[in-house]
Amino acid sequence: MAASLVFRLHDGGPEVVREVLLERGWEEYDAGRREEEDWNLYWRGSAFRNSEYRDLLPWQRLNHHPKTAGITRKDCLARNLRRMRAAFGSSVYNFSPTAFILPNDYTRFLAEYDKLRAAGGPPAYWICKPVDLSRGRGIFVFGDVRDLVYDCPVIVQRYVSDPLLISGYKFDLRLYVCVTSFRPLTVYIHQEGLVRFATEKHDLSSLGNPYAHLTNTSINKLGASYGSGKGRVGRGCKWTMSKFRHFLRGQDVDELLLWQRISGIVTLTLLAVAPSAPPCPNCVELFGFDVLVDVRFKPWLLEVNCSPALTLDCRADVAVKKGLVGDLVDLMDYTSVDVLREGAYRRGGSRRTSLDHPSHVPALSRGPSPRRGHANETSRAERTKQRPSRQRAFVADYQRHLPPVGRAGVVNTSGSRGDRSRNVIPGPRSRTNASTANVPRPAGWKLPNIYSRSQRPERIDGTAAPSGQHVPPLRVGDFIRTFPFNAATLKASRHELDVATVVQELHRLTGRLASGRSDGTRRRTEEEARTDADGEDDFDSLLWGPKDPPLLSRCFKPSETTKLHR
Repeated sequence: MAASLVFRLHDGGPEVVREVLLERGWEEYDAGRREEEDWNLYWRGSAFRNSEYRDLLPWQRLNHHPKTAGITRKDCLARNLRRMRAAFGSSVYNFSPTAFILPNDYTRFLAEYDKLRAAGGPPAYWICKPVDLSRGRGIFVFGDVRDLVYDCPVIVQRYVSDPLLISGYKFDLRLYVCVTSFRPLTVYIHQEGLVRFATEKHDLSSLGNPYAHLTNTSINKLGASYGSGKGRVGRGCKWTMSKFRHFLRGQDVDELLLWQRISGIVTLTLLAVAPSAPPCPNCVELFGFDVLVDVRFKPWLLEVNCSPALTLDCRADVAVKKGLVGDLVDLMDYTSVDVLREGAYRRGGSRRTSLDHPSHVPALSRGPSPRRGHANETSRAERTKQRPSRQRAFVADYQRHLPPVGRAGVVNTSGSRGDRSRNVIPGPRSRTNASTANVPRPAGWKLPNIYSRSQRPERIDGTAAPSGQHVPPLRVGDFIRTFPFNAATLKASRHELDVATVVQELHRLTGRLASGRSDGTRRRTEEEARTDADGEDDFDSLLWGPKDPPLLSRCFKPSETTKLHR
């Protein structure tokens, strides 16, 4: 019997992840009958410790990249976007409201507050948010500085007081963004997302009403109007992104340009931390980007969430999140069985692998093993105490079969290990030496072989890069690759990320969509993108957002297409 794939959930959730993986034939990690390293995917809502990244084995994946707090913590995001604005100009980094980190920026905030009051224009409103809280906790809107009261570090931003409304109700967009790699930077955005509504009509005369100004579901599901009809919004407080697309068709808006601006916000935000993110090929991360659209259809970034909620509270959640998790698993490129883990345990002579039948596992003195929840996650310290020598011996034995890894993830075949502190985590497709050469390895970007033919997810491969380098697929299920999006950005991200080139290319792309698009140009199909002649001009990407995403090369006049592929 082959080694099946094993997942491990911290604190027993989220339940939708468990449900999707069990449906696909995975097994849930059981601390009572498995070695501590005997798993493929470890999913948790909080960050992992540095030691957990350092001790990863080639078959193991974590659902967080290290060092991404620079965009997921509100004060760090404001600080990094301010730095990027100073480096690349306010014409590019103009998608985040003016922000001040208090108490440090209190004097600067007062100066801006007084300047706006003295200007005599429309009243300015502000929103105050604790820097490290989620789900709308501690947030309030104010217009008078005398109402600014706080007892912890906060961020104060200009409040977007003219949001686009639907039947009078404010809303924002929750985008699901997957970063499969920071080295090289590879980004996907899911076609489905959520539209989150306030449950009372937007009213600037009642700034203290959270149900009119905040769109957090955890707040609005407690409001008196949550279950009642609200014009086009309907009952509840969520739409799917598909329903929002239908709404946009009746508006006077350039939809392709709006979607590209939103996609550009995602890329520009990730550029703030990508150069400093350690290479970690065994990690993948799902971010939740919250974007608000104002009455001029200008998108604004509100915040970035490191562990977007995957609870199923309503029909919109069910419609979006189960498919989202399924596509995320496909994007991680698993095969049906884990030959790496199986081979390692056979070499190590382990008696507790996924090859064991439960009836063959010796009984443990601490009693029957619980099946899920907190009890299923015995503390790391307790498990280490129970079998420390065996655990260290197994890791050391397996790591002896791996070649040393140098900086930037390059396998060192010269025999010199160099500085151990510089070693990065070897990925699932890491090259091995002769002692592990007999272990079969999955081919790059191979579809997970865990479906019947009719259930196989849609996967559109990328075209060959100019130098024959592999390009990540254009799409996997409903995940659309948004970076790299052309040959120049692919080249700029291959080694040390060339942020200036990426910003320039992204600014050029958005500008051409705004001025150079021709609606009469025939859109090349995805099939044509795969079958056209080889060459640099064949590198193409889909425009995320529309129901049927067009290829970027067919969103422009013919004379503009060549420039796009520079």
